[in-house]
Amino acid sequence: MHDPREKQVERLFREAGPAHHEAFIETDGVDPEWPLWYAEFLHERISALLSQDLSKSELVHLILAAEDDRAENAPEADWPRHYARYVLRHLG
Repeated sequence: MHDPREKQVERLFREAGPAHHEAFIETDGVDPEWPLWYAEFLHERISALLSQDLSKSELVHLILAAEDDRAENAPEADWPRHYARYVLRHLG
């Protein structure tokens, strides 16, 4: 069954990508701590959208797990869509 929140979560990840690149423009977007930055950027937005009290640590874990899943199972997948589906699947 398709979760109607999927497009909204995907949009949040799509917004985070360019915002992260802009924040790290001097390094051409390179940031070894990128999951921490994404969690900080997305924390309130995703928590509100999903009506869940997520910690930033939980979000970092989900983001890293989503990337590992994408890299292993769907390396050519659109990453914002894959992350959105992964997050929703694991938050139920």
